[in-house]
Amino acid sequence: MTAGPLLFARYAYAPNALGYCGADEPRTLLQYGDANESDPGLAELARTFEGAWPYLSLIAAANRIEDPLDPRVVDAYWVGNGLLDAVSPDALARHVEDRFRGRVGRGWEGMLDAVAAGAVPHHSFHVFAVYPWLGLMRTGVIDEPLRVLDQCRTTPARVLSVDDDKATVLAPLLTWTGHELRLGPWAPREAHWRADGLAFTDALQPGDWVSLHWDFVCERLTEARARRLLQATSRGIASVARRAAGGLPVAE
Repeated sequence: MTAGPLLFARYAYAPNALGYCGADEPRTLLQYGDANESDPGLAELARTFEGAWPYLSLIAAANRIEDPLDPRVVDAYWVGNGLLDAVSPDALARHVEDRFRGRVGRGWEGMLDAVAAGAVPHHSFHVFAVYPWLGLMRTGVIDEPLRVLDQCRTTPARVLSVDDDKATVLAPLLTWTGHELRLGPWAPREAHWRADGLAFTDALQPGDWVSLHWDFVCERLTEARARRLLQATSRGIASVARRAAGGLPVAE
């Protein structure tokens, strides 16, 4: 099993490279990943991600796991596994209220609606329920919010072809029906698997299952983990189907 800090780095790199969250160390994250090595310095870097770290702590505490960077915990947050179901709705609701009440006006009530509708502390909850983009879409502003939501969520994909540092992959589209989000058909999209000669995986092959975050390849997935990620995403979408508009841009 991949070391937890290293697994975290694979998913945190792309938003960090875009300046969205964590200490400004994207190349450091990529270097650790390319070397497939983990140490206390990488763990300390993971703690600078103020959006993700509290969820890791919540998942770990609910499962009586001492280290929030235990690989099972990191996998639960970014991909999805059974540890998520050990976080009770009451615990997630308290987490939401403690973190976001007073920061988002009445937007935190919409987050509580999502929790009541079955949300779990997966990354998709943060993307769909905490960010303001869904609220904007409900006011009629569609294109840019939909693009951001589609890029910010983690998604499974199947490699079709590889060309230098890029790969063409097949991935499920996030769509907007006019009143709710849905996972649409699988369609080709372009992703990067390597930057400046560094990558989190060795050379990809057609047919490989991978995960993407901001269209950067985070890791290879087994078909079972790809299915879990898809299920967690669907669950996140279902939980916000009736949430109130609102939210606040916050760290990933």
